Amino acid sequence: MPQRLDGSALVVTMYAIIVAFAGTVGAIIGALAPDLLGQELEPVMLLGVVKIQPTPLGLAVFGSVTIGLVLGVLLVLVMYVSRYDDAAV
Repeated sequence: MPQRLDGSALVVTMYAIIVAFAGTVGAIIGALAPDLLGQELEPVMLLGVVKIQPTPLGLAVFGSVTIGLVLGVLLVLVMYVSRYDDAAV
């Protein structure tokens, strides 16, 4: 019989899958976009601090870090609010 995941484990698993998907899409865009557009892509700024070249690896890192931070902050906020709500009850 398969084990069931509790809610927090399911959310963290989905978070990891989404971050991995963002990295994969970034790598695909970095690999295919120059051929499809017929021109080179311009470098992107990660958090306005680090300039990343639009290579498959660079765009994979950019996508993973950007989505990971945005969703990570939201996930931490939800976890904080849920603990606060549980303590109040």
